[in-house]
Amino acid sequence: MFFTYLRRELRRRRKAALVVASGLALGIALVIVVNSASAGMQQAQGKVLESLYGLGTDMTVTKAAPPPSEGGRERPRFNFDAQDGDETQSSDVVMPQGFETLASSTVGKVAGQTGVAGAVGGLSLSVLKVDGEFKPGEFAPRENTSGGGGGGGTGGPQGEVRGGGANFGVNSYTVYGTDTAHQDLGPLTSSKITDGRAFETTETDAKVAVVDSAYAKEKKYKVGGDVTIKGTKFEIVGIATADSGDASANLYIPLKQAQTLSDSKDKVTTVYVKADDSQQIAAVKSAVQKNIPGTTVTTSADLADRVSGSLSTASDLATSVGKWLSIAVLIAAFVVAGLLTMSAVTRRVQEFGTLKALGWKSGRVTRQVVGEAMVNGLVGGALGIAVGVAGAYVLTAVSPSLTAEVGSAAAGPGGGGGGMIRAGGPAGQAADKAIEIALTAPISAATIALALGLAVTGGLIAGAFGGWRASRLRPADALRRVE
Repeated sequence: MFFTYLRRELRRRRKAALVVASGLALGIALVIVVNSASAGMQQAQGKVLESLYGLGTDMTVTKAAPPPSEGGRERPRFNFDAQDGDETQSSDVVMPQGFETLASSTVGKVAGQTGVAGAVGGLSLSVLKVDGEFKPGEFAPRENTSGGGGGGGTGGPQGEVRGGGANFGVNSYTVYGTDTAHQDLGPLTSSKITDGRAFETTETDAKVAVVDSAYAKEKKYKVGGDVTIKGTKFEIVGIATADSGDASANLYIPLKQAQTLSDSKDKVTTVYVKADDSQQIAAVKSAVQKNIPGTTVTTSADLADRVSGSLSTASDLATSVGKWLSIAVLIAAFVVAGLLTMSAVTRRVQEFGTLKALGWKSGRVTRQVVGEAMVNGLVGGALGIAVGVAGAYVLTAVSPSLTAEVGSAAAGPGGGGGGMIRAGGPAGQAADKAIEIALTAPISAATIALALGLAVTGGLIAGAFGGWRASRLRPADALRRVE
């Protein structure tokens, strides 16, 4: 009887039911689109942070480098012989970049802190290569136009040296020393090997290298070839492509080789840390800073706060305006659905009054009204999910491009550690670096569950309005309105 009456009344009042369901659907669809877009922005921001940090890294431990005036690293110096002839000369300077070096034992200290699941050290290097040649000048005798003695009273030829000089080029690139025995943390994890192979765990001190794909294309490096760093040849075993399009270094070599090239034995510039629990990152950060003084601990949240550009603007918009707009629309939809349901009950005063006169209890009338409102809510939820999924699909198909600008407070080898965005990567060379990310709008099961919950909530609210009005009707009301 309940479902028969319910079906008949909904069919008879389908226009009013569609209006109520459409209002709820609008609010639910907006919530789905905003939540999906927000999730897509979080994914995009995660890709940016992975390119800065490395996949799986929760924080980094570094030490800020003091300025040269306070005992920091000096500027690189190049020494060349003033040789005759056209012989090419070359000089490489390999030095840690961005941060003051830490003792390798720091990695073990960090790994021993409570809440740390793993810690890996890395050495970020900047290589400056200067090569070219000196050309001696040529002596050109000066013509004697005075008509006097050719020697001019000096007894020797007169003239001047013309031409000659120096022609040198400068090439700079970044090298990252990777702990090949622990490759699950660090910047190389944000890249995929697209040609050749990755490092083997036994190649802790081997003369092998992995080259970033963009740099390999620029320099025409191939797997099986070699690259020379400070007179040492490294065999190229793999080409790596960064997921975000922005690699952490141009070349990757085993950590021990990087330490040897830069005269940084048993030194690292960065310790990459993975926490046991992502909810305890702040506690781990405090423990490391307390127990290992003089270090700077930077978490992924710290980096996220420094990401600017359209990605940051869109994320703020979705977080603030978008969510508040969704809430406002939902509240309006719930209130309108409730008022429309209550108005419909008022127009059915004769019907409900007659049913009460025939023996229906107030509770039965109320359940009937609530049942109709719940069906309207579920229909609105289904419509809202369909519209919301379609909107998210369109957003993903369009894939608008967002830029994330990651900057550093200092540049170059003397940069301060606390201000660096790229943890040990080449961002020390550039104050602002833009990374382009395509926005998607993934829909999760939690978002669909939220939509269903909102649909049920909307039906309950509308039913509460209508049920309250129906419970106040009396049989006498119907009798007074019978013509």
